Amino acid sequence: MQAQLSEYPTSAPFEIGEVHVSRICIYPIKSCRGTSVTEVRYTPECLEDLTARQVPKMVLITPRIVPDPASASGGILEVSFPEESGCETFAVPLNPTQDILNTWETIDDGSVNGDARVDGYICQSVSSDPSPSSILSEYFERPVHLMMKGPAPRACPTTSAEESIAEFERVVRKLATDSGTAIGGLNRERWTKGSVLIDRFRANVIVKGAGVPFAEDFWREVVINPPPNESDRGRQSTAVTFVQKCTRCLLPNVDPNVGDRDAAVPFKILMKFRTGMYHEGKNKPCFGTYGVFNDSGVIKMGDTISVTEWTDADGV
Repeated sequence: MQAQLSEYPTSAPFEIGEVHVSRICIYPIKSCRGTSVTEVRYTPECLEDLTARQVPKMVLITPRIVPDPASASGGILEVSFPEESGCETFAVPLNPTQDILNTWETIDDGSVNGDARVDGYICQSVSSDPSPSSILSEYFERPVHLMMKGPAPRACPTTSAEESIAEFERVVRKLATDSGTAIGGLNRERWTKGSVLIDRFRANVIVKGAGVPFAEDFWREVVINPPPNESDRGRQSTAVTFVQKCTRCLLPNVDPNVGDRDAAVPFKILMKFRTGMYHEGKNKPCFGTYGVFNDSGVIKMGDTISVTEWTDADGV
């Protein structure tokens, strides 16, 4: 079975429901466990936020933000590991001061996704040895560093929609029950009834209410508005510009609960009906979109979303 794009919107604008922020997730360490929060501060560069494609068990590392307003660093980022690993918990400053950063070794030739160049600092523990890098190297059984992004800008917040994950799950179940569909490695027994968690896609801002799957494909700009209640009086609205669809790799195949990689879901399913949508990655499947905040502020769960500009028929 080949899901046809004609099942979904092919032109814009179209009617949608009342959209709101249903969930916010931050990922203090790339590819490690995410943390759901009720609100988050944003800037045009990021949310106050290694990869698990090669080492699936990385998703079992748990970063935890421990605020401390009395501390010069605003608190700590505590990093813990599965008990059976034997690796000890460590902590690094949450927002290290410049004096602290001046004592850390710098890296000016790091990379993200193999090509985006980034600068950064090799993180040091708030206590004594062993260093975060040595503990992580023990866990991964290979030499690695824990790096904190440096000051050079790199804008990459993301957004996704709950209607889209619900539709994807429907397609997964349809393919799993269709014995005539050939998808290598698809565990039909599991996915006939299994749920696909949005956590697999590691979205930062998840929205709900459009009533149309993949509606975000056609949003060029949205405005996030605080709801009209007393506690949010004075908080400003913010615009988000959607810049491209999010092409997907094999990382979402890793189950965030157990760290095992599925042979087919979601990557091979997405390949059936979500390719050919992004001009720089025609053969890559897409799910969700990349967006950039136009200023700085705070967003909260329950904030409402208005589409102020739509794209053309090709989407973002």
